[in-house]
Amino acid sequence: MIAFLGTGLMGAPMARRLSRAGFPVTVWNRDAAKATPLAADGAKIAASPADAVAGARVVFTMLTNGDAVSDVLFERGVADALPEGAVVVDCSSIAPPIAREHALKLAERGIRHLDAPVSGGVVGATAGTLAIMAGGDGAVVESLKDVFAALGRVTHVGPSGAGQICKLANQQIVAVTIGAVAEAMILVEAGGASRAAFRDAIRGGFAESRILELHGDRMVKRDFEPGGASSNQLKDLDAVMAMMEELSLDLPLTKQVRKEFAAFVESGGAGRDHSGLLLHLEKLNRRN
Repeated sequence: MIAFLGTGLMGAPMARRLSRAGFPVTVWNRDAAKATPLAADGAKIAASPADAVAGARVVFTMLTNGDAVSDVLFERGVADALPEGAVVVDCSSIAPPIAREHALKLAERGIRHLDAPVSGGVVGATAGTLAIMAGGDGAVVESLKDVFAALGRVTHVGPSGAGQICKLANQQIVAVTIGAVAEAMILVEAGGASRAAFRDAIRGGFAESRILELHGDRMVKRDFEPGGASSNQLKDLDAVMAMMEELSLDLPLTKQVRKEFAAFVESGGAGRDHSGLLLHLEKLNRRN
């Protein structure tokens, strides 16, 4: 049996994919209203995270941050309820040191752990095309290949914590590229060109990317309903900044885009899609 803890924007379609692939799935979410619809896909609804994992051999977590994962695993009884040999697959985006700490604490109980954050957004979660970056024991990753296949493409990227490092690097690229596409949109419109035509014109060239495809389209249509909230993008960039300091690095592009996301979130953009950074940059340019 698989337990899935956290059925928000990303967790719900992931749990649905697992259930539709034929795996018995039990789900739990802090807001039960976000878990209940999964019953239509065959999932069982649990009243608590400890209830959800009873009898589970694999537990997925997709929660807001490291504190939420720690709370569910160690304060709400999940670790105590799991049998020896079970696997916790944490798909949340959290700081690498916290992921390593969770792995050590679970190992003391005979429970295996993978930090396996994902990229691809709600679209990828729904379609089963997520990029999954797994840190931990490669043999454990291999043993779950059929489970991961229902969600997307998994790559073992290194030891415990490596999945989270790779996710942070992914989020760096996403954030900087969103900023670059947004600034280009502002430039071409100010110069008299059509944003939509510009995007179409450069598709397939060296500037092609999933960001240009999906978020460039959002910017043209001005559709900023959250697939990935700007508050979560900022959280990830803050984690990058922490690792930058820990590793004695200087990442000037990341520092600048983090500054702009922080200003956007502070001015009310927290719940907007991260492609909504365009709105912040447009506001800056109206002042000039």
